[in-house]
Amino acid sequence: MNTRMLPLLGFLLVLALLGFGIWWSSTHDLRAVPSPLIGKRAPEFSLPLLDEPQRRFGSADLAGKPYLLNVFASWCFACRDEHPILMREGKRLGIKLVGFDYKDTAEDAKRWLAQYGNPYDVVITDLPGDVAIDFGVTGAPETFLVDAQGVIRYKHISPITPEVIATELMPRIAAMQAAQP
Repeated sequence: MNTRMLPLLGFLLVLALLGFGIWWSSTHDLRAVPSPLIGKRAPEFSLPLLDEPQRRFGSADLAGKPYLLNVFASWCFACRDEHPILMREGKRLGIKLVGFDYKDTAEDAKRWLAQYGNPYDVVITDLPGDVAIDFGVTGAPETFLVDAQGVIRYKHISPITPEVIATELMPRIAAMQAAQP
């Protein structure tokens, strides 16, 4: 091979890689992180209630009912974008909205909810993050849709938007409700 061709081949390789990267980015949702838990039972959990830490609430309390588990924290800036949407749209979902306070002190979470409002039917706390690990949480906000049988049907990473509610959550919730006897 002629050594004068090496720079040209190197340039063509870089150009091909760049082209592939542009194509991949434009055809794939870069925020979509597939969860191995989709279609599997949600992890069993029992966590303290934010307002009553001596009481616990968990998967046994939610058995037989679909719910939306929304991971949030007072330190999460993106949660501030999502929160007004949950305040406005949360009740419209027609299922229990469970707030999952992630790696946050109870005082900070209570102050945050007092300041921005509380859209949740119940708020549980996971200060050490152990249950979050079981769910595969990578950060906040994240949201899990769990059906009445306790199976995770959908996971959304990043703030919930009106579009996500309309195109992802509501159709799935309607399908789950239609499938219930």
